[in-house]
Amino acid sequence: MSLTSEGRLADILIFSRLSLHSKKRVFESAAEAFGDAAGLSKEAVYRGLLDRERLGSTALGNGVAIPHCRIDDCDAPLGCLMTLSDPIDFSAPDGEGVDIVLVLLVPTEATQAHLDLLAGVVTFLSEDSIRAAIREAIESDDLSLIFAESGLL
Repeated sequence: MSLTSEGRLADILIFSRLSLHSKKRVFESAAEAFGDAAGLSKEAVYRGLLDRERLGSTALGNGVAIPHCRIDDCDAPLGCLMTLSDPIDFSAPDGEGVDIVLVLLVPTEATQAHLDLLAGVVTFLSEDSIRAAIREAIESDDLSLIFAESGLL
């Protein structure tokens, strides 16, 4: 995975219909995926996500959360999309459970790229039709296609 241009990902890890029952399990699963795929410290990723979430919920509402953090050993923005089989509590502003989670990791020094990427993801996932398509997708390949057409990759 690598950055193709400001605010974009070259690739994204995708997991469909996971059975996870808490934010902690989501963070643990993402940390494991990033550790396996990108060689990052699973503990550093987990702690970074947990510490960021303690500052305030990363849930947007409408069943979407975008946990994100800066990681020292991360050399390019990385993403991990997870759809959940059942919504979980993420302390969302609308009180709804979350079933679409897009975890973002960015290099410590990538301030503007981080903001650009986060803004693009928020805009993309704010569209009703996109959220519906993500929820209807059963296979990871279907989710990959949705993101390939998003302009975020």
